[in-house]
Amino acid sequence: MAATPDLEKKRTNLFLVLSGIFLANALLAELIGVKIFSAEALLGMPGAQIGLMGEKFDFNLTAGVIIWPVVFVTTDIINEYFGKKGVQKISILTVILILYAFLVITVVTGLPPAAFWLELNNQDAAGNPFNIDYAFNSIYRQGLGIIIGSLVAFLISQFLDATVFHWLRSFTGSGKIWLRATGSTLVSQLIDSVVVLFVAFYIFGNWPLSLVMSVAAINYIYKFFIAIALTPALYLAHYLIDGYLGQRTAEAMIETAAEESEK
Repeated sequence: MAATPDLEKKRTNLFLVLSGIFLANALLAELIGVKIFSAEALLGMPGAQIGLMGEKFDFNLTAGVIIWPVVFVTTDIINEYFGKKGVQKISILTVILILYAFLVITVVTGLPPAAFWLELNNQDAAGNPFNIDYAFNSIYRQGLGIIIGSLVAFLISQFLDATVFHWLRSFTGSGKIWLRATGSTLVSQLIDSVVVLFVAFYIFGNWPLSLVMSVAAINYIYKFFIAIALTPALYLAHYLIDGYLGQRTAEAMIETAAEESEK
């Protein structure tokens, strides 16, 4: 069935909206990821002190995990309607834009601060000495190892997610979206959790391998439960998109995406 101008416009609008959500959340996650927060403190609980590989860990997580689940869901939705090529296209564009953001941050943090700006902000709310330029640079700058590690892990996990998603679809057909979406996310995020820490802190840093694997395990436990908890959101997004496109168009797009991804 040939696409009418109205249907083609809807497809384009859908891809733009999904891509915008994907890009915004992936970029934000990179920028806010420098903050580490305590999940136990957030819930008013004592540290978990989970024993892994001879180490004891609490659920201390990067702030980026707060919005990263949105990327999980958006990846699966793009995969469902636009196939592996759609995911790969937006993933590569995201990496380019993240690199651009870090390039701009590197230039901006290297600019000499104005004297009056330092003077006006030379104390915190309690009257303690405060260097706003140092704080600004500390927040926005990230080490080369962290940048490379996060981008390598992002690309590998996104490409893997797209591949596993359609591999599972070859068994489930058009049904059981929860299985292929959750299954692909669980596999890709396992790799992501290990690769980002391995590259950033083992190859470029001084972490022992046991610490890398232990921290990766803590991060993956969180991602595991979040991926499962987000299943209703996936069905809600599917329902809204099908209503926007029309059932026949939506089904045709899903089948086309599946066929092209198997080539």
